[in-house]
Amino acid sequence: MIPFSVLDLSPITEGGSVAQSLENSRRLAISAEENGYKRFWLAEHHGMKGIASAATSLVISHVAAATRSIRVGSGGIMLPNHSPLVIAEQFGTLAALYPGRIDLGLGRAPGTDMRTAQALRRNMEASANNFPNDVVELQALLGPVTDDQKIIAVPGADSNVPIWLLGSSHFSAHLAGMLGLPFAFASHFAPDMLLTALEIYRERFTPSSQLDKPHVMVGVMGVAADTDEEANYLFTSMQQSFVALRRNARGRFPPPVKSMEGLWSGDEKIFVDHAMSYAIVGSPETIRRKIQTFLEQTRADELIISMPIFDMEARLHSLKLFGEAQRNLAAAE
Repeated sequence: MIPFSVLDLSPITEGGSVAQSLENSRRLAISAEENGYKRFWLAEHHGMKGIASAATSLVISHVAAATRSIRVGSGGIMLPNHSPLVIAEQFGTLAALYPGRIDLGLGRAPGTDMRTAQALRRNMEASANNFPNDVVELQALLGPVTDDQKIIAVPGADSNVPIWLLGSSHFSAHLAGMLGLPFAFASHFAPDMLLTALEIYRERFTPSSQLDKPHVMVGVMGVAADTDEEANYLFTSMQQSFVALRRNARGRFPPPVKSMEGLWSGDEKIFVDHAMSYAIVGSPETIRRKIQTFLEQTRADELIISMPIFDMEARLHSLKLFGEAQRNLAAAE
């Protein structure tokens, strides 16, 4: 059975604080390690009232310091927001602090609204268009130093931190295949191009020094509880959050509600249901069935799960149930 991993956004809940969110990420990572998950990734977002992982490298260190064996990384660093040299230095430092445990997932979206993106990037269009060159530059900065190399990342050089490309379209699939990098698709919120992007990536893959054959990770939103009814109740927090996103009224992560009736319009419901097409929500029996179907569709090598749950104890319970589902599916195979 393929390994499961966790994608965490350090959600800032209504009534909560940034400090509590970062502590919750630490607790979630410790539990993920105890329950056999392979990776714990954190995502870069900016200007989001409900997300505490903007300084992603710092939160990665916070989580890695609290764990011993689970791989910790970015899902992802939005490279157009940064100089490749700065990211090489940051992740070279992380690799020195936590040897053999750091992953560097890269995306090309801003991870924020356009005004904040402009404040981050200064030259947005040039940064986004230069993404492939920046990836190649970052690879070189993290790799062995060559005789003619003019700029050296210290720390960073020869750390060989594994790079992943993240994406929700064909562009990243083409690039990941061309560069021979592992590819993670953001199907947890962008379902439309999943299967065609994976097909493109596998067809266009060229072996590299990092990877000799295609390696795919797929993402899902996941909420597991003792019953389908309880899981669907907990999932309303994510549904409310996506309605707010569509309305450009982002706030802190909301508590669940008994019903979404009256909280969204018909068009908003269609939008949210479509974005959550691959969400895995339900009881242990339900999630096992949905996981198996999804993995048969995608033929993925890894599954990464984002668990958008308001209550921390319920989030930890969901994590445990998904871990049990992975072990039960493995035993069945």
